[in-house]
Amino acid sequence: MNVREQTPLARFVEEFAESKLAVAGSVVLLLLVVIALTAPWIAPQNPYDLAQLDILDAKLEPGAKLGNGKTALLGTDDQGRDMVAGIYYGLRISIFVGVSATVLALLIGAIVGMLAAYVGGRTDSVLMRIADIQLSFPPILIALVLLALLGQGLGKIITALVTVQWAYYARTVRGAALVERRREYIEAAQVLGLPPARIVFGHLLPNCMPPLIVIATVQVAAAITLEATLSFLGLGLPITEPSLGLLIANGFNYMLSGKYWISFFPGIALVLLIVSINLVGDHLRDVLNPRLKR
Repeated sequence: MNVREQTPLARFVEEFAESKLAVAGSVVLLLLVVIALTAPWIAPQNPYDLAQLDILDAKLEPGAKLGNGKTALLGTDDQGRDMVAGIYYGLRISIFVGVSATVLALLIGAIVGMLAAYVGGRTDSVLMRIADIQLSFPPILIALVLLALLGQGLGKIITALVTVQWAYYARTVRGAALVERRREYIEAAQVLGLPPARIVFGHLLPNCMPPLIVIATVQVAAAITLEATLSFLGLGLPITEPSLGLLIANGFNYMLSGKYWISFFPGIALVLLIVSINLVGDHLRDVLNPRLKR
């Protein structure tokens, strides 16, 4: 009886599809990403274009008519911004900030962790002590201090998030690399006289990727959450380019006056985004490391 051997990708998809929650999270996440990418074309207005905003449309309830005759399905905020458009563009910024910060932190952390594991000795000790000092402080405290010094702006908040995150990857990569470094294929590469850079990035790093993929997925959600918190506190992005956190902050003062929609709907979008990422990341951990399967 012939049994066709599955490819690694087919086996991964089959195992990932075993969890209905993870599949549902993937569908929701994909939908939110598509909305974020297509926001300029599907949003009812550009919420960053002041010429399209009318202060007379401020704080209208869901389903109300705007001055231009259009219907604000989810109402408007205190700037006269259509909440649907604000959420679409807010998703765009939140996802961009989370993914950009995670990718940059991953690159820096991977290089530091690989260097520490491969070189060892004093280099390992110094780099890991720096990472330990970084991890000993609450992430929000470090981000608050940095943004207080740097000021507001997209690039500055990404810098703060990278500074907060890189140590997680450095620790993870170092732990995985120390295990892989003792494998026979690394010894064979060294005997063949391959350059250290080729051994590290061509052989060692690819075999350390599974734990990195898992932690990167979870850290995207953590970065989005931290950015939303900082924006809520007024230290994130400027009011002219609101992320989901800033949209929530804009409506916080109106919650007790009955204008719940200004904070409520962006909050729902933020929760859906974070929960869907965490569902995908949690199941990825189980799939990429069978020993952790429950």
